[in-house]
Amino acid sequence: MPEIVKRLDLDLGERSYPIVIGQGLLGHFDLTPWVRGNQVLVVTNETVAPLYLESLLGSLPGKAVDSVVLPDGERYKNWQTLNLIFDGLLSNRHTRKTTLVALGGGVVGDMTGFAAACYQRGVDFIQIPTTLLSQVDSSVGGKTGINHSLGKNMIGAFHQPGVVLIDTDTLKSLPPREFAAGLAEVIKYGLIREPAFLRWLDEHLDDVVALDPLALSEAIYRSCACKAEVVALDEREGGLRAILNLGHTFGHAIETHTGYSEWLHGEAVAVGMLMAADLSARLGWLSAEDVSRVQALLQRSALPLLPPKGMMPDDFLRLMAVDKKNVDGRLRLVLMRTLGRAEITDDVAQVVLRQTLESFCSHERGSSHN
Repeated sequence: MPEIVKRLDLDLGERSYPIVIGQGLLGHFDLTPWVRGNQVLVVTNETVAPLYLESLLGSLPGKAVDSVVLPDGERYKNWQTLNLIFDGLLSNRHTRKTTLVALGGGVVGDMTGFAAACYQRGVDFIQIPTTLLSQVDSSVGGKTGINHSLGKNMIGAFHQPGVVLIDTDTLKSLPPREFAAGLAEVIKYGLIREPAFLRWLDEHLDDVVALDPLALSEAIYRSCACKAEVVALDEREGGLRAILNLGHTFGHAIETHTGYSEWLHGEAVAVGMLMAADLSARLGWLSAEDVSRVQALLQRSALPLLPPKGMMPDDFLRLMAVDKKNVDGRLRLVLMRTLGRAEITDDVAQVVLRQTLESFCSHERGSSHN
């Protein structure tokens, strides 16, 4: 049995669950305590299945396991692909006591969780995230859903997993671009709520990028701990939890504009966070040095700093208008009062917002997406 490097619990009363982080856990860590019945449906994708599906069976001894293999990519996070999961459940006659297991990145996790929330009005599910982004963000907190052509993550449900199992060894097979995309969410936690973690990243980011096991597990643990704390305080995003969306309003606009096919989620969020930092500085909340510090972390992570060429300020404004954080037609943004302290505001003058948008859309700031 591999040694568990880290473990923490997300405190939601009777719906609390553990987040287990370690090396070599997949296939060795027993998941059966979180499987009520005998049936399991593993949902994965065509990239992950050949790598880890067989190994996972070792974590489910004695269970009747079926699997559904989805196409890989954000552009498949839709109703049509979701129905493949329901097809697998119904054709194999899964009952209300079945457990779904999400084996993959954020797209697989979001769709599996949504299917679990809907099937027979709610069944159990387990998260086994295999990308850095899903390990530190989407697998924790119970947000599930799919995309629509008019907006990202606008259709979904809150449905918490029974356990989150994070095997850091899965990151060894992750393409560098996918790993970098996950680093955007890691950096986010330092920017919104954890100034000490931000200082740690200043010192240790290069070790994380190099996949140093201790640095990697520490970064994942501290990211998950931050998210778990926020979710425990505001599970259904009534207020505080929205700070987890730093950079996402700008980033979702980029993803929607490009049809969910050209940019990875973390890449879009990286640009969005830098835009949020720029806007925060224009409001007098951050200094120019603060913005440079954010930009330096993103650059060291090999993340883009500019939106797609040809995307204009009016494109952002049109797409940001349908962001799910908006209330009564007012645009709500997550900005930074200081580095390490995010704030939600709907009081940004349109002229100031447009200054940030024009600055980035002019492509005069630095390197763009490759």
